[in-house]
Amino acid sequence: MSPARQTGYRLLGQRFDYLLHTRPAEWPIVAAHTMVGYLLAVGLSGAMRGERLAPALLGLMLWVVCLNGGTLALNSAFDRDEGDVAYLHRPPPPPAYLAGFGLALMSAGLLGSLLLPVAYRLAYAACLLLSVLYSVPPFRLKAVPGADWAINMLGFGTLTPYAGWASTGLPVDTAGRLVLLGFCPLFAALYPLTQIYQFEEDARRGDRTLARALGVQGSLIVAAVCAGLAFALFGAAAIAAGWNDRSRWLALGLAAIAWGLVLLPWVKRSAIMGTREHQRGMYRALLAWAVTDLAIVVAWAS
Repeated sequence: MSPARQTGYRLLGQRFDYLLHTRPAEWPIVAAHTMVGYLLAVGLSGAMRGERLAPALLGLMLWVVCLNGGTLALNSAFDRDEGDVAYLHRPPPPPAYLAGFGLALMSAGLLGSLLLPVAYRLAYAACLLLSVLYSVPPFRLKAVPGADWAINMLGFGTLTPYAGWASTGLPVDTAGRLVLLGFCPLFAALYPLTQIYQFEEDARRGDRTLARALGVQGSLIVAAVCAGLAFALFGAAAIAAGWNDRSRWLALGLAAIAWGLVLLPWVKRSAIMGTREHQRGMYRALLAWAVTDLAIVVAWAS
């Protein structure tokens, strides 16, 4: 048990299990992706001045802790994972009221969203509904190949940065819409990569996820195609924004190269890779995602 986990149990006892199942290690990733929308809305100069920062921070907390944390807790309550899951190694057994805790956390965030613009509230409510449909029987769309994919590419891919933008109350321009839309196929590329190393767990539960339906090689090919589509949309957004600065194109190109460095060796070696290697591949893909978020901010918000 890590020192951090030991400290958590000393402070909270077994109640710490509830917090662990919200996967706090993932919060910085979700927070960064949400803040991309805020930075695209106000620009780096506006962010430096603290423009519309208070509603953005409130929206960030509600989205990351209440919505994302509650969603993951709700999902864990029904998955009952025994092996590692993303951002939670050796998950403890789900406590008795974990599903109710997750729903309560998401509902508290929905109430908090009443303090923010209508567009943010609608995005939050839509994601809350998608979360329930994704995890909770009899719907449990995460076990329906393709439905699980669509929910995640919309919810995390596009609506998460949109929430950061919507929290400011500022309108989204044409280039911004294309950038936000580009995150949809980008997450479509990432999502099957997060499932490849979980084939055995998913098979044990009888969940026929998208990645299981496609197989390892098929998942990797779909990921490569979707990543290409995402960068095509980012390029269209750059044209719509009238870029004439090569450094912006360079930032976007470096992000595309980062995805290539993850996917091409993975496709080549997939037949001889074990579970741990596939898991490391997932974390490399998450790093490529973070590089893309940074590139988008540098290219559009600066």
